[in-house]
Amino acid sequence: MPETPQSLIAFCREGHRVCPMPKSWNALFEMLPNRKRTALGWEPPLPLNLEAWDTTPAALKTLRLAEHIEWAAEHGALGAVAAFLRALPENGWLHAAS
Repeated sequence: MPETPQSLIAFCREGHRVCPMPKSWNALFEMLPNRKRTALGWEPPLPLNLEAWDTTPAALKTLRLAEHIEWAAEHGALGAVAAFLRALPENGWLHAAS
């Protein structure tokens, strides 16, 4: 079955996953094609790490990751992003408390 943004987002939410840990999320962001600086920041928005990591709720991190997955799909990079995310070990993910 071919990968879709929805199937990848569902995978990323299994097992209480929230988002990749900061280094991996930065690597994922670097994979996104057609990133660009705008007057208000970046398009797509930056990963919620660095100083935002400790202050951003898990739900917002999950939504930002979904934005990155959708961006990848819209710009022809869903396959590479899916392979990257599906290969991350569980300790490469932030998990929400169950």
